[in-house]
Amino acid sequence: MKAILALEDGTVVEGEGWGAEGTALGELVFATPFTGYEEALTDPSYKGQILMLTYPLIGNYGVSGAKFQSDGIKVEGFVVREKCEFPSYYESTRSIEDFLREEGVPAISEIDTRMLTIKTRRYGTMKACLKVAEDCGEEEKAKTLELARTQPDISELDLIEQVTCAEPYRIEGKGKRIAVIDLGVKRNILKNLAERNLDVFVFPANTAESEVRGSEPDALLLSNGPGDPKQGRNAMSVVKDFAGEVPIFGICLGLQIIALALGCDTYKLKFGHRGANQPVKDLKSGRVYITAQNHGFAVDKDSMDGIADLTQINANDDTVEGVENAYLGIKCVQYHPEASPGPWDTEKMFFDDLAK
Repeated sequence: MKAILALEDGTVVEGEGWGAEGTALGELVFATPFTGYEEALTDPSYKGQILMLTYPLIGNYGVSGAKFQSDGIKVEGFVVREKCEFPSYYESTRSIEDFLREEGVPAISEIDTRMLTIKTRRYGTMKACLKVAEDCGEEEKAKTLELARTQPDISELDLIEQVTCAEPYRIEGKGKRIAVIDLGVKRNILKNLAERNLDVFVFPANTAESEVRGSEPDALLLSNGPGDPKQGRNAMSVVKDFAGEVPIFGICLGLQIIALALGCDTYKLKFGHRGANQPVKDLKSGRVYITAQNHGFAVDKDSMDGIADLTQINANDDTVEGVENAYLGIKCVQYHPEASPGPWDTEKMFFDDLAK
């Protein structure tokens, strides 16, 4: 099959189409890890986005299913320089092409992903349309470009509602009771909680405060998730109701929503942080941790004055990476301490503190 990738600035590239035939709409974002495409494709935080990986060869170890971060692919479309036709790994059950075809996700390869990454870094994240079909003529190119330009902005979409769980559920343990607000929670977050024998109650993002309170939690955790944190209005309300009663923790989107609930502001980054090598500096110890990240929004540092303490910053661009309010028992991180994929530098530091 053939494929077209069109960006809202008028850029149109042609390549090899694979995965599923069809059309995908979303922001084109790039991520930089060498491995971990299985985790990235199934990460709910990528909902509403077309994922482009900067590492040139993707699919060489196939797909095992053991590293899924949700029940299936969550990206809208997939962009790579070259896909591996013949994966080699003893746990592999299928190729990456078979995986995308089964999940109905279109993909494109044999294009200049370096050019597209440089363009995104220079001009910022853009809306895009990816079309995979038997024939992609001039008329189809024009239609694809029009779709890229006219789709809603990501801030207008309630993507949380599309990835949160349908019903509450429990992962039983003998430790503290943790109420998790599922904004698109990754499985490895829940795995880390279960490994510490915590009694975990997972709630949909739109759950009323009274129902969350019914689990009698010892702590509240807001998970990662996709899109603009200002769409998480119900989660903000839950945070306001629990603030000062129990410790509150947040990861990625969870941090941003907690900050908004406290009265801070958020903004959209030029091209976001997505990868497994983002350096985070702890302001108290001076130590730098290498972290996994996947987000396109951040907390406005200036809006935190008198509301919360800045504890960690991104060593590349000084953006907010850690927020605390000791009086209210709030501790949040912008990165992913559970990794998947990525380094485990901060796993114990975050989850052991949550389990205390």
